[in-house]
Amino acid sequence: MRLTIAKKIAVTITTVVMLSIGTMAWITSQNLKRGFISYLGEVEQQDLKKLSQLLAEDYRRVGNFDRFYHDREGLQELLEQLHPRPSNNNNVNNPLSIAAGDQSQLTRPSTLPQRIHTDPMGFAQRLALIDAHGKILIGSPDTADAPDDNRQNIIVDKQVVGSLRLAPLQNISNTSGLDFVRIQIQQTIWLAIGLVLIALILSIYLARHLLRPLKSLHKVAKRIAKGQFQARAEVLNQDELGELSKDINSMAKSLQQNQLQRRQMLADISHELRTPLTVILGEIEALIDGVRKSTPEAMASLHAEVIHLNKLVDDVRQLTLADAGDLRYEFARIDITSLLRSVLQRYTLRLQKAGLAIQTDFPPESAFVRADAGRLTQVISNLLENSIRYTDNPGTLLCSMTTSRNFVDISIEDSAPGVPAHAHTLLFDRLYRVDLARSRAHGGSGLGLSICKALLSAHDGDIDAMPSLLGGLKVLIRLPLIK
Repeated sequence: MRLTIAKKIAVTITTVVMLSIGTMAWITSQNLKRGFISYLGEVEQQDLKKLSQLLAEDYRRVGNFDRFYHDREGLQELLEQLHPRPSNNNNVNNPLSIAAGDQSQLTRPSTLPQRIHTDPMGFAQRLALIDAHGKILIGSPDTADAPDDNRQNIIVDKQVVGSLRLAPLQNISNTSGLDFVRIQIQQTIWLAIGLVLIALILSIYLARHLLRPLKSLHKVAKRIAKGQFQARAEVLNQDELGELSKDINSMAKSLQQNQLQRRQMLADISHELRTPLTVILGEIEALIDGVRKSTPEAMASLHAEVIHLNKLVDDVRQLTLADAGDLRYEFARIDITSLLRSVLQRYTLRLQKAGLAIQTDFPPESAFVRADAGRLTQVISNLLENSIRYTDNPGTLLCSMTTSRNFVDISIEDSAPGVPAHAHTLLFDRLYRVDLARSRAHGGSGLGLSICKALLSAHDGDIDAMPSLLGGLKVLIRLPLIK
């Protein structure tokens, strides 16, 4: 039989409750026995004190305890005075005398049932009477060694004339006491059984109630597994299951967005590939038909389209590898200031030909990051290429760097034209282009900034775009510093 989570929870709760209640019942029964014996012991101590007073009065009348020497019958008369019983016209004689041989009284007619006095707790059998000289008159030597709590001196005229010793009560031997304890234990057991049944019912209800959201999550997970990313789980509670429902909804939303982006990307890539292929196909057909002659200019046009197509395919491949985490990185401790100076030096000639004046603002001290120098160079080069493509001539390019306690900020900003405010967050989307200023005519694939973001994410960094004070676009890179 397959155990569901609800059954497991119910069984676990019931088992814990059974163990707890069973342990409590056992401890209660043991405490009840000990407590009842302790109570009887306290009662016997009171009886022992009363008996010592009766023996003191007897000693005052007789002057000694000789009549009790090895004879409990005289002591039995005093014991019966401790708890006198109501008598009737047909008085029941002393049970000891009956036991001694006066059997005729057992057949004496009576209107009430004959009751022979018994000593249910064995009080008399556990009692010892010792005179002032330490001689044991009644009882055994073991009884005479009773604890101090069960000893009572017999005092006459402020003098100790003897003592009583009572052996401790170890067990409940009489029927009434045993019945009382048995009834209490039975009631405790029935109560425990009732509580266990109630716990079982409540645990089943509680398990079903707690796991009710899981049924909804199970259905939603099945739908998501089938590709139905629009499925959402109902948030029924504000506990951990509620948080799990929210997380599953967030996951489904992300999967849905990724699916839409993937479909859009495939459509955009198809369109981007179709454009250069159409141009190449048209020029080749024109060459075949003789409409256009095979000149160096025609070959150069075909070459440019092939280069553009190859770059687009290479960008798509790099972005796919970055998303899959398959790009290789060789992380090392790098001086980011030296790397920036080196990249700018290589681009100085191209920037000057594009009519861009270079400005730098670097701190005098070195800043170190854990990075792949080749990948960071690729990011910086991509940003410089964008500035060369889209900044008006003449223009300005400013590269600056600032450091804080834990991060280094690198900014590359250029002059006009700028980017609309609503497009700053969209620049890092795949194949996104801003009209006019970010057109296909400049040769961009629309994947460069997406690749930059993926590469920086692998470095635990971040990239953001914002307006530049120079009138164009400012791209801010943040990387964690190392000591």
